[in-house]
Amino acid sequence: MARRGENIYKRKDGRWEGRYIKSRDKMGRIVFGYVYAKKYADLRKKLSLKKAEYASGFDEQNIYKGTVSEWMDYWLDYLMAKKIKASTYANYRGRLKKHINPYFEETLLKNLTTMKVEEFVHHLISLGLSAKTTHCIINILKSGIRKAVTEGFLGKDPCMGVILPRLKKTSVSALTRIEQERLERAAWSEAECSPVILSLYTGMRIGEISALRWQDIDFSANIISVEHTLQRIMVSEGGEKRTKVIISQPKTGTSQRAIPLAKNLKSYLLEKRKLSTSEFVISCGASYAEPRLINYRFKKLLKTAKVESVNFHALRHTFATRCVEEGVDITTLSKLLGHTSIKLTLDTYTDSMWENRQKAVSLLDRRIKKTSAA
Repeated sequence: MARRGENIYKRKDGRWEGRYIKSRDKMGRIVFGYVYAKKYADLRKKLSLKKAEYASGFDEQNIYKGTVSEWMDYWLDYLMAKKIKASTYANYRGRLKKHINPYFEETLLKNLTTMKVEEFVHHLISLGLSAKTTHCIINILKSGIRKAVTEGFLGKDPCMGVILPRLKKTSVSALTRIEQERLERAAWSEAECSPVILSLYTGMRIGEISALRWQDIDFSANIISVEHTLQRIMVSEGGEKRTKVIISQPKTGTSQRAIPLAKNLKSYLLEKRKLSTSEFVISCGASYAEPRLINYRFKKLLKTAKVESVNFHALRHTFATRCVEEGVDITTLSKLLGHTSIKLTLDTYTDSMWENRQKAVSLLDRRIKKTSAA
């Protein structure tokens, strides 16, 4: 067990171990010193003394001489590129180019201060960016700067203690039962397999639906395996920028999941498989249908069904809302959606669950009447 940010670890023999930077060798690699203690509090005292002892001897020659922008480019391209997904890299690269690098292109990494980072936060807010986007950008900066500190290229982390704008809770937009019925009638009439039906009855994301192959559906065991996601990302090759479609694993381990295949949906999919000429469940000719094509078809279907315009993700929210209305427990729902935690599910569908909570309180409230009458 490690104590985050302190370089303190619990050893198998029961003792606590702490490490501190002593110096660097001829190759520029960090040389660590170690202290040990039976109690965590004692270890912290020892470690603090050692850190103070070597702080005055911190080797300024090892401090990174370049700018924040140069370091962030190095961090992303050489330290992170092979460790993260292509889509994550594309996202980070876009944030660096548009926001982080232009702002810090003249700021030396060694001169970066907490005040400068906070000024950057205010700059992002002044651009009209949402709190969520601002958080994403600052988190990328934090990751890069934290690595510089870990490698000994920076004495302390200037991002610690930076105050970010409060995240606003976004309301979940789900279709009403009447809207869902209208949309389903239009979707059922389509000759090919409908991504709308899949999303409404499995809660799958649009990228997961795009990547779904017939081989991912086990009609014998009645299981849909969500193993991949499909998306279009920005890439730079040979100095030219373009987009390309990639099929990769979902962003989190919990997104890879098994969804039970219900009876009616199974019959629907078996019927559509007979007509399919593609390995993909939702297709464009013999190949996949990427998210933007699915969105285009979805907008047309909304007009046909005379349903107010919503984004495709609303179908996933509709699936979750119907589950809550039918009394599905939150743990099961979280597993079906592939959420990283039950808390995420609770925070997202709080309003949808309000009626269920009212019923629960009312059931207990009856006990008051019975008890008082006894």
